[in-house]
Amino acid sequence: MAIYHLEAKVVSRGVGRSAVAASAYLSCSRLYNDYDGIQHDYTKKQGLVWQEVFLPAMAPPEWKDREQLWNAVEEVETAKDSRLAREFVVALPIELSRTEQIELLQEFIQGQFVADGMCADAAIHDTDGHNPHAHILLTVRPLDERGKWQYKTKKEYLCMKNGEERGFTAAEFRTAQNEGWEKQYPYKVSKKKVYMTPSTAEAQGFVRADKHPKSTRYGRQNPISERWNSEEQLAAWRAAWANVSNRYLERAGREERIDHRSNAARGLDEIPTIHEGVAAQALERKGIIADRCELNRQIKADNALLRELKAEIKKLVALVARTVPTIAEGLEKIRSRVLSFCYQISHIRSGKAHIQKSLAVWKPELERYTSLVQQIKEKSKERKALVAEKKELPIYHVKRHKALAVRIAELTEDLEELRSEKALLLQRFEYAEDAGAEAFRKDIATMEAGLKKLEAQEQKYSAELDKALTEYTELKAQAADIDPVELYEARQVIRPAQEKAAEQELEDTLQKKPSFSLLLSAKQEASHLLGEDAEERQTRQMIMRRRSTEQLKRSHLKTDRCKIER
Repeated sequence: MAIYHLEAKVVSRGVGRSAVAASAYLSCSRLYNDYDGIQHDYTKKQGLVWQEVFLPAMAPPEWKDREQLWNAVEEVETAKDSRLAREFVVALPIELSRTEQIELLQEFIQGQFVADGMCADAAIHDTDGHNPHAHILLTVRPLDERGKWQYKTKKEYLCMKNGEERGFTAAEFRTAQNEGWEKQYPYKVSKKKVYMTPSTAEAQGFVRADKHPKSTRYGRQNPISERWNSEEQLAAWRAAWANVSNRYLERAGREERIDHRSNAARGLDEIPTIHEGVAAQALERKGIIADRCELNRQIKADNALLRELKAEIKKLVALVARTVPTIAEGLEKIRSRVLSFCYQISHIRSGKAHIQKSLAVWKPELERYTSLVQQIKEKSKERKALVAEKKELPIYHVKRHKALAVRIAELTEDLEELRSEKALLLQRFEYAEDAGAEAFRKDIATMEAGLKKLEAQEQKYSAELDKALTEYTELKAQAADIDPVELYEARQVIRPAQEKAAEQELEDTLQKKPSFSLLLSAKQEASHLLGEDAEERQTRQMIMRRRSTEQLKRSHLKTDRCKIER
């Protein structure tokens, strides 16, 4: 089932990640990081399906080599806590072929990122054939027309003029200075430091505390970077992914669609999990016909219907008279009940098939989820221990420092991938992040219990169907001396009303209109069980013989009259 999943991350040096390591991981390759001298080798990683580097027109062509691209990023970002890249993890629709998935991803990247001036490094991972997803690594610093990195932020100085404070970059200040604007510096006033302009401080004889002028905390952002970092832009990218995916699903002739909006935004009141009590809607979205409430409701309705059917069949058999109208009515009523039984059995089998199909998916996924949680726990513990060891290790142990840095980087990327895979799995089954394995087990147990109840109901219906068929045979035997043509014609007159009554009874029981396809199948099954095809052929043959006999009699009478008249 197509699901919407778009996870946005930031690759930051401040949390121990590097753009080179992230690229090596997604491309399952070996890349050397010039910034820290660490080689990241992920050539043994499994699951890589496709990879490609995308560049805007102004980017240097040598950046098609991802090692050169991300080393260029590492070089320009000098701060120890620099944001190096932006990463997206998106779920690819499993309804599309591999070629369609690649084309979808290419169109999305070209239209949303490369066309806006970003360099993109993308790869598709699918370890088991059931979880296709893509990693998209993006540059965060804009390029100018010559392919040179632009600034992300500029220093912005807070200047004063006639009691008014205004911010200027260094370039802007050169012009503003001629207009009378002055920078503010810290001056010693008693035991405090107070920001004021040099002209004001000199008039009062204050001494400058240091040479650093007053400035805004984060500086002036590049307008392009500011837009890329905005919540509005993220919302636009999320919507674009849904739109492009739905266009490809429609092109492939699929009915499935994805929606980037929350349930609240879509006007849905229910909580999108089965853990808050709204189980029916959530399980139906996952392909399961019956949930806890629906199963209980149907079981009660089924038991009541069975009791009613038993009583009615017995009553019909006891009261039936050996006349054409009463026998015709009795046969058609039993036939309508056979039709209801056939529908209910088909409906139950359909529900069982859905549950069995879901269990075939959910049970392995529970094992995979448990494995992911355990791997995350073990790798997090190992990384924490190595970080602590590296922190305490004397600086002259260069070789050990480097080995620790390589392993920490590997573990960091492993953890990012595992967490993304865990989040994708939870998203697929509409679980909250904190639901965990307990929710998995609870829902699997619910489905297994529901399956057992449906099997019990199927056995009951099958037994009652056998009884109804026996009663039908016995009633037919009582009509052995009745004209079959007259009985057949009488039954055909009342059959539409009986079938309509049966459909209404099914609708009341199920609390929804019966499925047209299941109803048609039930009619065919009932007809087969009652031998109606052979009966209809025999009756029609009998009608044809009678008509032929009548025509022959009329012909003889006409001949006799002619002889008499002569």
